[in-house]
Amino acid sequence: MLPTPLQEINSQLTEIKQLQLFIKREDLNHPTIQGNKFRKLKYNLASAKTKKYKKILTFGGAFSNHIYAVAAAGKAFGFNTIGVIRGERVEPLNPTLQFAEANGMQLHFVSRSAYRNKDQSEFIQGLKAKFGDFFLVPEGGSNILAVKGCAEIVGEIDLNYDYICSAVGTGGTLAGLITGANNHGKILGFPALKGGDFLQNEIVNLLGENAKNYQNWELITDYHFGGYAKFKPELIDFINNFKKQFQIPLEPIYTSKMLFGIFDLIEKDFFEKGTTIVAIHTGGLQGIDGFNRRFGNLISSL
Repeated sequence: MLPTPLQEINSQLTEIKQLQLFIKREDLNHPTIQGNKFRKLKYNLASAKTKKYKKILTFGGAFSNHIYAVAAAGKAFGFNTIGVIRGERVEPLNPTLQFAEANGMQLHFVSRSAYRNKDQSEFIQGLKAKFGDFFLVPEGGSNILAVKGCAEIVGEIDLNYDYICSAVGTGGTLAGLITGANNHGKILGFPALKGGDFLQNEIVNLLGENAKNYQNWELITDYHFGGYAKFKPELIDFINNFKKQFQIPLEPIYTSKMLFGIFDLIEKDFFEKGTTIVAIHTGGLQGIDGFNRRFGNLISSL
């Protein structure tokens, strides 16, 4: 569903602090190629089709939203898909990998040490020797084509915002928001990984030669909750309370951490009175099932 809607979050805190918070519901843009993955894959798939590729190969962890979305996109648009998965195959497969295989993705498991070489030409050539020629989409889908797709999110925001906020994984979505905003307002990124400062260079690289033209963005690195796929009880409580209060589901890896951070920053008067904040819901809701199976049914489905 495009354009995705903006939903205002009316809470006691936003009223007290006299500001407005909206969530751009990218989780509603597609049932399976959801959220920022839809935006990241849009021009990658178009390029693969233009160049007559039949196969798409990409990388991800065992619970990867990106792997899930690429498998769905391959089935929907007629590509054979190959997922290079970090770690050993464990039976039964988790819900993410079950879905990927059910949608025709060929899963290729590699050791964690080998996976670190995924960007090396020798490693890529070895994959081509095994699978034949393919269109390569990087881990998380973040490349210049992804930036182009994510930039389009901003064009759908039909209000005068002061801040755009997004969770950050590999940096492609934030780079797209930065270019799409074109120096209007400020762009805040909330890394889901511990030690997210290294993402600064990744984002600059994705912005390319125009990076120096964009000075209106910042990474907020205090809300990773211990690192990627880590969580604490207060985050789970936040997710469940948010769903109950606003009827918006959140997953525990990305968007929930960003929104927890936004509410904490509002409480601490980081944002001035009269400010309008737009938070991007980047989807990834497929991960809730796998999370609950792994840790117990901590996230409510109500």
